[in-house]
Amino acid sequence: MTKVAGFTIDWPGMTLLRPVVKPGGMNENLTADRATFVTHLECSLTGERYEADQLHNLSRAGRPLLVRYDLDAVRDALRRDTLAARATDLWRWRELLPVRETRNIVSLGEIETPLIPIPASAGPNVWVKDEGRLPTGSFKARGLVMAVAMAKELGVTRIAMPTNGNAGAALAAYATRVGIETIVFCPEDTPEVNVREIAAQGAKVWRVNGLIDDCGAIVGKGAAEGRWFDFSTLKEPYRIEGKKTMGLELAAQLGWRLPKAIFYPTGGGTGLIGMWKAFDELEKLGWIGAERPRMFAVQAAGCAPIVRAFEAGEEHAERWEDAHTVAAGIRVPRAVGDFLILRAVRESGGKALAVGDPAILRAVDDAARRDGLLLCPEGGATLAAYRQALRDGEVDEDEEVVLFNCATGLKYPLPAAEQRLDRHGAIDFDRL
Repeated sequence: MTKVAGFTIDWPGMTLLRPVVKPGGMNENLTADRATFVTHLECSLTGERYEADQLHNLSRAGRPLLVRYDLDAVRDALRRDTLAARATDLWRWRELLPVRETRNIVSLGEIETPLIPIPASAGPNVWVKDEGRLPTGSFKARGLVMAVAMAKELGVTRIAMPTNGNAGAALAAYATRVGIETIVFCPEDTPEVNVREIAAQGAKVWRVNGLIDDCGAIVGKGAAEGRWFDFSTLKEPYRIEGKKTMGLELAAQLGWRLPKAIFYPTGGGTGLIGMWKAFDELEKLGWIGAERPRMFAVQAAGCAPIVRAFEAGEEHAERWEDAHTVAAGIRVPRAVGDFLILRAVRESGGKALAVGDPAILRAVDDAARRDGLLLCPEGGATLAAYRQALRDGEVDEDEEVVLFNCATGLKYPLPAAEQRLDRHGAIDFDRL
């Protein structure tokens, strides 16, 4: 038996047996003083060390910084049974997170997201980790709650960030909650619901006639002039730490083992990088073994720089020109952490896969109509990629596989439903 999203389950089979009840009252994960074990930051390319309690963007080599911990001290301070007794949310992992002062924690209720079986559309051994259950409706909440908490801790008062939609919404919510002024730039074709959500939650939002990296250039220019702190993907160290909780959580949900394969929608790749880091930290703690899932980085055929670099054997990905896809969240022409994504995929024995928009839309439709689960297009891409990998013999149908659905499907266009009845007229019940 193991716990999944507040329930006790059997794995495999995912049979829900009974709720796991936590006593009422304040969540001690948010209120109790707990030690943190950060030692330093480290350049992901060169290994150069940086002070932990100072404000940083990229390293001097222009690459992401990674947070490092005294894992020996964590092992002495935290046991798995202690962790199991805590409320199952993101902040249960405090000893493996960077926020030092409890007063700097920010939260909108970051739950442990459930694993949902989708047997009709993917078979009996595939589960969707449904990140759409998080605050603001996407997994961007994980990274931004951590980054904003650290911005508060380090005294940041003004932030700017480019977004394809969901990250901007999460940033707006959390930054507003702690009183940090926020400016967000998004491509002009960003879904309307995202743009309005950002504005409604207190941020200034500007539509830009370009792609997300064009928006990022505006953010970078303003940061260079001292107008704000640059919160772009991987250009501050702490979003990875929030996203790595997906990997920590997944291991705990599965009884301290991992699935055979993970399919992850990959734009900037923060979550894939974060999970790979989480698995390494868990092994060093002695909580899991050396076996890793095969990591599949999933991109859209209309914007697949990581796939192209993977297939060419390159360490870095060139910018993808004329990027286009219905899955806006993975329409990222260039990722600053490209080499970290490619490294994780290769070390795991996985692959970078591209799927076309028609396959993405079919997958979204199938999951909804056959399994009752509304996927976002990016989540649909992982189901489409799994089907492709299954056909190509890269996964077996008896292998346990986890797909990541990164946002609620309710944020995206849904099929029209225009059939109407006149209650005053004759109703042909046989045609209903």
